[in-house]
Amino acid sequence: MKINLNDHEFSIVWDGVYYKALKDYPNINQWELKSIQEFIRYENSYNRSVVFEVEDETLKKSLNSLLVKEYSSVHIPEKISECTACKQKGCLTKFLCHTASYDNAKKIISSDKLLSAIKVGNKSRELLLKESRNAANDPIDYFEHIMFSWGNCQAGDRLVMERKLGRMPDERDLSSEFTPGIRFYFKYNDLKKHPYAVNDGYHALKIKDELILSDYLFALVVPVEYKEAIHDVLPETIKDKVHYIENSCIDIWEWSDVVYNYVNNIE
Repeated sequence: MKINLNDHEFSIVWDGVYYKALKDYPNINQWELKSIQEFIRYENSYNRSVVFEVEDETLKKSLNSLLVKEYSSVHIPEKISECTACKQKGCLTKFLCHTASYDNAKKIISSDKLLSAIKVGNKSRELLLKESRNAANDPIDYFEHIMFSWGNCQAGDRLVMERKLGRMPDERDLSSEFTPGIRFYFKYNDLKKHPYAVNDGYHALKIKDELILSDYLFALVVPVEYKEAIHDVLPETIKDKVHYIENSCIDIWEWSDVVYNYVNNIE
């Protein structure tokens, strides 16, 4: 795997390269260094080595000496400003979110479990690697985990739209034709204590194999058009955590903002 440290708009792992965005490129802060250390440790745990691609000469020269230090005690900031696509101009870290399509959400809710791709479909690792949805050419261990984004992020709904359409969504798909998924919200400080929680330096957090909803769920946000069907499969353990919201938003970004603010105000 490679870590490409240059002036990127956002961070993404694609085809064996971690394009790592920095809040104040070419300067690098302690949280970003911690995430790089976590990425290296995660990759090494699967016997993958990591090399760097860095254009800025000052950053390149200082990187090795910076990474010799230990950043495990560095606390997560309330807002991570590596990606500024959302209304809040950064990732807000109070909540984690997993977004599912209507059909998948019904299965998750009725079973009271979130499952990794390998667990949910009982497909071989080899088959999952070859599926069209693995356009990023992710390694097989990615399919052994449940992925979470930050609570105000629109990436989960974008992925639901992509799989619904069978292609990358365009501007119209994300505005006038946008249909939101069902969002499962968790508190970051709770979920990070899960015995199978993994910090890989890229995803907000991931859980290996499975997560029991009723043990950790903070809120379930369901578009109001699914209310009747979802209500029929709700177990008693999470009924009081379900919230139905009408989508009167102009696009995916406004929807993400509305839902996040709603969840943040529950307490």
